[in-house]
Amino acid sequence: MSALVRDRENLRALRPILATFNVVGSSLKLFPTAAQQEGQPMHKINLGEKFSKISEYYKPHIAGELNGQMIKLVKANTEFIWHHHDHEDEMFLVVKGRFRMEYRERELGDAGPHDASLRERHEWIEPGEFIIVPRGVEHRPVAEEEVWIMLFEPASTLNTGNVVNERTQQHLEHV
Repeated sequence: MSALVRDRENLRALRPILATFNVVGSSLKLFPTAAQQEGQPMHKINLGEKFSKISEYYKPHIAGELNGQMIKLVKANTEFIWHHHDHEDEMFLVVKGRFRMEYRERELGDAGPHDASLRERHEWIEPGEFIIVPRGVEHRPVAEEEVWIMLFEPASTLNTGNVVNERTQQHLEHV
């Protein structure tokens, strides 16, 4: 038996075992997916405990997954960057503190697309409140003091949307 055939057989035998783990980046994590937990007892998650493990601001952590969506936890204490998401809506739920969601909207003038101006507006999000930012809407969260935010968004969502800079988090940690 050739080494190539043996390697393929070994890989085929490992597939059921590897399927019980999430692959994050280039490493295996011991976090079962929601599909693998089907039929198993649910375990509650204490948000205060999870947030106490987060020390960096604007660095989202994964707290759970369901139906292709990530439940992410993030702390903020300043303004974030202006950005938008081409393909994803985002939901921001305030657990503790408050923040202001700022928006930029294009308003067309009488002369058509070349006669457009930007209009900025904002909305305060208080504890126990949430807001959904539709895809394509330019926005930035602004916190004047520490705020704990739970995000619901597709797994593909990059925290800085269409902008890639030093605040972009390509690979998220579980908390």
